[in-house]
Amino acid sequence: MKRSAALASLLLGAALVGLAPSASARAGCPTGWGSLPEDAPSALNAEVQDVRTGAHACFDRLVVDVSGRGDGYFVRYVDQVRFDGSGNPVPLRGGARLEVVVVEPVVATDGIFLPNGELADVRGYRTFRHVAWAGSFEGQTTFGLGVRARLPFRVFVLDGPGAGSRFVVDVAHRW
Repeated sequence: MKRSAALASLLLGAALVGLAPSASARAGCPTGWGSLPEDAPSALNAEVQDVRTGAHACFDRLVVDVSGRGDGYFVRYVDQVRFDGSGNPVPLRGGARLEVVVVEPVVATDGIFLPNGELADVRGYRTFRHVAWAGSFEGQTTFGLGVRARLPFRVFVLDGPGAGSRFVVDVAHRW
């Protein structure tokens, strides 16, 4: 009887250890991001091909796919995102606006728009409210990103798939 009680106690203890949150879960979402402008120089050697979004546990993500080795970008909070060339305002939903400029021209744009003219359906996202086209002019392509509020973000470029690359903009759900 004592043996089965000890075994049950051991199994219960092992189960509870298995239920304990991992160190990464206890750490929470990443910190150290800011809301100041970010940029990188460009060699103008790729073309924008697609725009996608994703919702993650700690942030919402915008991905701009390019055909070659993309490298240049400017991302910053602005009072108003403006259409390239004309300077007319880009209407965006949300409490804050990020201007996302990829320093690469765009291929034909018809294939990247949703039927309503938006670039991505972000209904149900915690931070993103609107992803809009703002034009491509003189070797740079601009997107408007409407977000819930001015929140921290980070920007980086990933290689692949194949010879292409991806510009990634993550906007945190909270400070």
